[in-house]
Amino acid sequence: MRISLKFLVLVAAVLTAGACSSSGGLIGPADETQKAVELVSQANADLRKIRILYKENEGKRLELKNALESDSAAEVERLTNEVVQIINDGTNLGTGAVDLISEAQMLNIHRDYKEYLRLKEEALRLQLSAFDNYRQAARTLRDNYDPKNAGQRDKVKSIFEERSEAYRKIMEEARDASSRANELYKETLQREKT
Repeated sequence: MRISLKFLVLVAAVLTAGACSSSGGLIGPADETQKAVELVSQANADLRKIRILYKENEGKRLELKNALESDSAAEVERLTNEVVQIINDGTNLGTGAVDLISEAQMLNIHRDYKEYLRLKEEALRLQLSAFDNYRQAARTLRDNYDPKNAGQRDKVKSIFEERSEAYRKIMEEARDASSRANELYKETLQREKT
């Protein structure tokens, strides 16, 4: 009888351990990695749309800088309206991607994958913050730029430059977070190979 009880306890322990590491055993929560992959795939589709927006409008910052240097109020207004709309579109897509990645993190997935997603979400949130700075800079120009009023013009240009610099710094932080995520991914692949 004692041997049978020990045997049953051992079998239960093995089944429990196996269920926790399998993709949905008899005991323990099911592995939801496939659902997480699907959510991340949807997020990546949104991020590809953002990349297209970014590439198509990469030259806007230079155009805006040139319009400021030439003191062309009409051109500054036109460009800032375009920039604000582009950033709004990208922000909507980016927020959707962050929500999907956040949802994927809540699932029952491997801890390394969860950490990878956390770092990617952090990078995306930083990028959204950076673009919010740039959008605010563009709105300040759009709403307050007056090339005929030297004091106002210089003040608005200064605010624009400060926010543009904040954009660059935050984007650098975002790149760092994304790099950490990519390194974790590579390390995890290496561990799995060995």
